[in-house]
Amino acid sequence: MKRFIFSILLLSGIVSLASTAQEYMVFTPQWTAQAQFAGYYVAKEKGFYMKAGLDVEIIHPSVTQSAINRIRNNESQATTLQLAQAMEIIDEGIPLVNILQTSMNNAMVIVSRRGMNPLKQIGAKVGIWNAGFGQVAMCMSMKDGLDYNWIPFASNVNLFISGAIDATLAMSYNEYYQLLQTGIEITPDNVYRFCDHGYNIQEDGVYMTREYFEKHKDQAYRFAEASRQGWEWAVENPEETLDIVMEYVQKEHIPTNRVLQKLMLDDVLRLLVDRESKSREFRLRPDMVEQASRMMVENGMLYNEISYDDIIAK
Repeated sequence: MKRFIFSILLLSGIVSLASTAQEYMVFTPQWTAQAQFAGYYVAKEKGFYMKAGLDVEIIHPSVTQSAINRIRNNESQATTLQLAQAMEIIDEGIPLVNILQTSMNNAMVIVSRRGMNPLKQIGAKVGIWNAGFGQVAMCMSMKDGLDYNWIPFASNVNLFISGAIDATLAMSYNEYYQLLQTGIEITPDNVYRFCDHGYNIQEDGVYMTREYFEKHKDQAYRFAEASRQGWEWAVENPEETLDIVMEYVQKEHIPTNRVLQKLMLDDVLRLLVDRESKSREFRLRPDMVEQASRMMVENGMLYNEISYDDIIAK
């Protein structure tokens, strides 16, 4: 009888351990640690991933290993990408699927020197990230006949500050504030906001390879839902979220400060809200996929049109 009871208890323990086992996966944001990825840090630190049965390791990209290369090499299972960037990668022959959309708006701007209007600087030398992210700007430049001379930069605004370039691309939540902190005068006359001129193409979303998604759909949906919960929690608890962001920033030795990260967090949370519905939808909009695809094909940045069905997880 005792042996029977012991066997039952042992079996129950094994079942209990199995039921609480965490599925390991690696998530790589497309850039270094910063408030742009606050919702994922929150989901990790507040246990949303754990409650979803996931042991998520967040590994940021490095100089030698980009986020998309980690996906290509099966070193990460999920990453964040801008919609236009994901379309380019799909067109190159790497099928990706969107499992969660965070950004509902475009955050890119062009800032010009000396109060110049960016739309009047034909042939200007304009800074662009060497890691990508500038597809929408390149389409705008070609469509509007601006013929910009694109000058790659790594991750800061030094080229612009030094006067080596006439204008620079910037994210409203990042480089824009870096420029303000340096004392650069920014007025409505020398800033062009893409979202206000017919280029409000969604940016950050979470992507997996279609092959991985098809084999791990349940895991993908649990990761997406836990990530969404992380973002919702960040909206309700911005100060504690900022504390979490700063822990990641310090751990990764990122040269920044709390003031800049707070400005970034505020703007990133604003970008979660769709301009039309005035709500946080966490979905890829079919109309924006269609607009981005058509625009990129017309300007020779895609060989083939990419439809909503091609890119959405289902």
